[in-house]
Amino acid sequence: MKLSDGVEQAIHSVLLLSGLPLDGVLPAAALAEYHGVSTSYLLKHLQALASAGLLLSVPGPKGGYRLAREPAQITLLDIVLAVDGPEPAFRCSEIRKRGPSPIAAHFHKAPCGINVAMLRAEKAYRAELEKVTIADLSVDRRSALGAAIADRACGFLEERQRRSLPTV
Repeated sequence: MKLSDGVEQAIHSVLLLSGLPLDGVLPAAALAEYHGVSTSYLLKHLQALASAGLLLSVPGPKGGYRLAREPAQITLLDIVLAVDGPEPAFRCSEIRKRGPSPIAAHFHKAPCGINVAMLRAEKAYRAELEKVTIADLSVDRRSALGAAIADRACGFLEERQRRSLPTV
């Protein structure tokens, strides 16, 4: 299974936004700069996250994005579904019906064993993603890597965030 690049960018963006104060917002261009990605591509995913109720889009010159929910209320599954959609990764096209010797039509009533196995795997995969929240992914400053990541994010947020009145 291959998730889109947008999923990785969206997860990292939501994680970065989780470090903002309540009245802080970060423009899409700043998020794209921080991650070294295309602003227009990232913007498409930020809009999908906002449509899904995960982010708030604050318009205007002091606008940008911020979380619409607490980090503990946003799961990796929420982000994947917002960016890549709810369809399963595997979609059975019933190739049993094609080719020079397709099986009899009455066998098509039962789902293909491959489809059943793939959907079972998808269910397990989604259950695991649903267990992990953005709060769970917060860095632990006690490790050298965690401190480096936190310092980078904090410095960037201090420099690039905008203060906006909370929306009601």
